[in-house]
Amino acid sequence: MSTHLDLAAIGNGTIAALIDRNGRIGWCCWPRIDGDPVFSSLLGGTEPEAGFFDVVLEGQVKATRRYQTNTAIIETILENDQGAKLRIVDFAPRFKLYDRIYRPAMLVRRIEPISGMCRVTLRLRPHFNWGEQRPAPVRGSNHMRFAGDDVTLRATTDLPIVYVMEERPFVLSKAATLVLGPDEPFPASIADTTRGFEEKTRDYWHEWVRYLSIPYEWQDAVIRAAISLKLCAFEETGGIVAALTTSIPEAPHSIRNWDYRHCWLRDSYFTVRALNMLGATRTMEDYIRYLTTVIASEPSGRLAPVYSIVPGTPLEERFAPALSGFQGMGPVRVGNQAGEQVQNDGYGHVVLAAAQMFFDERLPKRGDKALFELLEGVGARAVEFAFEPDAGLWELRGKRRLHTFSAVMSWAACDRLARIARVLELPDRAAFWTRHANEIRTRILAFAWDEARGSFVDAEEDGQLDASLLLLAELGFVRPDDPRYVATVETIGRELKRNGYLMRYAGEDDFGLPETSFTICSFWYAGALDLIGRRDEAREMFTSLLARRNPAGLLSEDIDNQTLELWGNIPQTYSMVGLIDTAMRLSKTWEEAFWRGS
Repeated sequence: MSTHLDLAAIGNGTIAALIDRNGRIGWCCWPRIDGDPVFSSLLGGTEPEAGFFDVVLEGQVKATRRYQTNTAIIETILENDQGAKLRIVDFAPRFKLYDRIYRPAMLVRRIEPISGMCRVTLRLRPHFNWGEQRPAPVRGSNHMRFAGDDVTLRATTDLPIVYVMEERPFVLSKAATLVLGPDEPFPASIADTTRGFEEKTRDYWHEWVRYLSIPYEWQDAVIRAAISLKLCAFEETGGIVAALTTSIPEAPHSIRNWDYRHCWLRDSYFTVRALNMLGATRTMEDYIRYLTTVIASEPSGRLAPVYSIVPGTPLEERFAPALSGFQGMGPVRVGNQAGEQVQNDGYGHVVLAAAQMFFDERLPKRGDKALFELLEGVGARAVEFAFEPDAGLWELRGKRRLHTFSAVMSWAACDRLARIARVLELPDRAAFWTRHANEIRTRILAFAWDEARGSFVDAEEDGQLDASLLLLAELGFVRPDDPRYVATVETIGRELKRNGYLMRYAGEDDFGLPETSFTICSFWYAGALDLIGRRDEAREMFTSLLARRNPAGLLSEDIDNQTLELWGNIPQTYSMVGLIDTAMRLSKTWEEAFWRGS
């Protein structure tokens, strides 16, 4: 179990926050999950003690934290050297109200004494403009205002304002609440209203989880992963971020610091697919709405690999100099240069993300001819760019190559369009897309198989091993029992594994040799082992990966090859998707485990 990134996430589809083991909120972007971090102590700051919200218990010696069962509500219990204890409850309200989901940009923090005399200090220190602006609080009767150039926050509380504003120690004799949100009055009882918010939020998550089609084994892990994915979806537009953070490095002092608070077409497909496997199809429906806007915004048909969660918002990459970085390991990046790259796998991922709309009879609005025609435009670009050199799915910033995975995703776009056409009873279009799929597949097989290496390789020129090749059977490009695929899985296992986990690739890239394994690749490897009949090894790999989760059940992007600590942005949708996919694949069925007792 990794404690390196010991963070838990709360959120509601509008905002999200990360909370450490002591109850400190050290990351929260405002007014949405890709906004200015009003709490950013996770990434340092102009002062060592800024950009957070915590509760200091005098004499504290112990802290424990847990999620309320099957929710995104966090409870932290602090205990001091005299045995006094208090409980902190943190959540972002989310529940049904007036036939829609109420999900305001609001954090609720409730503090209550459990035993003994709890002498506490509340330290509420937001800052704005990526750490450059530390606003002084302005007092109101029952609130404090923090005004910046572009945002004003209001903290409303039933505590004496002077204690919070001046950070004075006081004895917590009864439950207290603080609500952080927009600069608007709170026209109701804080205690009663927020208690109702908590109950309704708990009920929402319980209902959402109740309808998940979870596997028999590893239920807690899958449920936590599913909730984490849900927190990464920006419900207003349907966009899905790759992670809730920016600039947590892939490896110590590596400068591999990226902003993942944006919507990659590739990552989002995997997120939609995992939630669909669990029966949570609403995220897919929202994402299709998002994709329609994205596609309409590109009259040339050329899609970027990544977009803002609000389509049309620029993603130019820049630095935030006032923030020193995670553990001082800068730079802190805002935006992502990958938006300027050519990555040709995205067309296939768009089609795959939408395909279930045409096959799933549970959906109130199925995919229709209009959606199919929109996707055909995407498919046309997939054919056009199938063999164009690109940066590849690993977003190499050096030279472009003709990547196997990108071409295979173009094949997948044509293959799925042919299947959709058959469902829609459009035989001419089915034949059209089948012909393109066959032509692309034939050409890929001509260059992607390396007879000398005895493996598929990642590119037409100077082909190397690449973990994305593990997906060839999963995508249906080759059969799992194809000797070429079996040999590729075995070769990748031998050459890309480091201390039990899989690298993306072994060679140098734009920043030298990678130092950490890429977590989703290890999940892909476990899935590939199962496909070729090595289930026991697959389960062993999977349980090893489960042990790498932090105490809150979250995974980041990478695992250190030596220390096995987590590195990279968190929670990483890729990694949580891998957990769900692999658990669903490897678990005993309910019938096997529950009814037959095997």
